[in-house]
Amino acid sequence: MTRTRPAVPAPALVLLAIASVQLGGALAATLLPAVGVAGSVALRLSIAALLLLAYARPRLRGRTRLDWVTVASYAASLGLMNFAFYAALQRLPIGVTVTIEFVGPLLLAAASSRRRPDLAAVGVAAAGVVLVSGALDTSWSDLDLVGLALALLAGVCWAGYIVTSARTGARFDGLDGIAVAMLLAAAVIAPWGLVSAGAGLLDGEVLLKGAGIALLSSVVPYSLELIALRTLRANVFGILLSLEPAAAAVAGLVVLGQTLTPVRLVGMALVVIASGVVLSGRRTSTPPEG
Repeated sequence: MTRTRPAVPAPALVLLAIASVQLGGALAATLLPAVGVAGSVALRLSIAALLLLAYARPRLRGRTRLDWVTVASYAASLGLMNFAFYAALQRLPIGVTVTIEFVGPLLLAAASSRRRPDLAAVGVAAAGVVLVSGALDTSWSDLDLVGLALALLAGVCWAGYIVTSARTGARFDGLDGIAVAMLLAAAVIAPWGLVSAGAGLLDGEVLLKGAGIALLSSVVPYSLELIALRTLRANVFGILLSLEPAAAAVAGLVVLGQTLTPVRLVGMALVVIASGVVLSGRRTSTPPEG
């Protein structure tokens, strides 16, 4: 199997994916109250699957058993990550949810790193995530155990998504892997969403928002990340994702009119510094083969 590097540098692809996800998140904030968690996730994954299948037209014949196990694991991580995160948002403030969820990628980055500067950057990024998310401003008395468990589950699935996405990208050409994984995830969650939201999913405004979320939160970022992970190490990718809370703060300011506190600006600076440390180290390192 031949491996080609993307025309755009892999870190740039990840940054584009982050920006797309946060725009989609701002749009999703207006959809959740209308059709609930299951309906929102089902609509997002189903529309994304249809778009990816139409574009990629993945090759299904001749696949090995390991190919199917790999892409099924990717689909499970992807689907459960989305559902757990949306469910946690109904119980916890978004800043706390994002902070807890980010434990997964940060631990993955620390476990897969062999450089001391990378390990230090994980700590800096973790501090920045806490500041940007606003978790320090939230009273613990407002939290519940179910919400905490859901956020932790989303974090575990996020780490699993990083690993299985890289493995799927190595076994499937182009966007075949993400198209098949999205179809499998949608096939499991769509019936649940139909039962939960019913005819509300067919409302014109809901469908339009769902299509926008599917593009911004699924098709564009997952495709870019799948391509980037063919050449980007998992620990580098994990720390780059620490920009997610900072990007969310910017999206909140631009799209939703939310203000940025000095504490969050400091957190944004910390995660940018951490990502810069990892990127500078990446210039002299080679991603593993296979």
